[in-house]
Amino acid sequence: MFRGEQREAWRTQAEEACLAAGLVQPTAYASRSSPINGPGTCGIAKPFKVAALGQGEVSLDRTATLACPIIASTDKWLDEIVQPAAMLYFGARVTEMRSGSYNCRSRNNQRGAKLSEHSFGNAIDIMSFQLSDGRNVTVLRGWKGDSAEQGFLREVFVGACRYYTTVLGPGSDAFHYDHFHLDLARHNPAGTRRVCRPTIKFEPRIDPDSATAQMSPRPFGALPAAVRPVEAARQSAPPARRMVEEPPPAFGFTPPARIPASPMAPATLPAEPRLAPAPAPLSIAPQFGTGAIY
Repeated sequence: MFRGEQREAWRTQAEEACLAAGLVQPTAYASRSSPINGPGTCGIAKPFKVAALGQGEVSLDRTATLACPIIASTDKWLDEIVQPAAMLYFGARVTEMRSGSYNCRSRNNQRGAKLSEHSFGNAIDIMSFQLSDGRNVTVLRGWKGDSAEQGFLREVFVGACRYYTTVLGPGSDAFHYDHFHLDLARHNPAGTRRVCRPTIKFEPRIDPDSATAQMSPRPFGALPAAVRPVEAARQSAPPARRMVEEPPPAFGFTPPARIPASPMAPATLPAEPRLAPAPAPLSIAPQFGTGAIY
């Protein structure tokens, strides 16, 4: 199986560097496992069996087999993007995800295609998010669901492009209509090239690079009753600084710099998460890239 390929040296080097930095350590929910070698070039040098991510807060519907780098990136994505987005759009936290992990196979299970990053424990698929209030947000239905689901899924999708080198979702191709594929593939020798598909016109509300992240509620549709009183009170406060982000290109995405659109004014009312006046709804414009994907 897959006799024509060899496991690249950078994969083991990335695992070793991640472990040496202490980014992932054995816990009650993530334990070291025996090396996986084969079939063919598939495998993980230092795999983990993972029952939960996000410092144990987000359980997985099944135990995942993953390498250190993808665990570390996913933990950071959950902490800096997913949980703030869940609080912003739903007022609840993510407690469980339905996911997929290690699987020795070709990309998209297509005969003759290159090996998937799943074959090296270097990718994770996310199909749904279970919230602490009992709500279940699936990529399949939520991508075109109600305003909160659409906003949340786009927030975490665009945010994922900060932490992974490949991010694929509905509209990227025929294979990812029902899940997000996230991986750390090297698309060029330096590992700096990124694939983020589809390109969508969406202004993120969460900026983990900012000490005072600018987050405004629900870019699609009206606010729910629970949020309206807070938003109404905020309308009388000085306008907050809006951050404008250019949408990423369909291939080779590098996160752009954020540009201040108006002078900074301090917020006067405490709120968690911080809210700013919602902009007009933005259209979704998928762009279909070409080439092999995962």
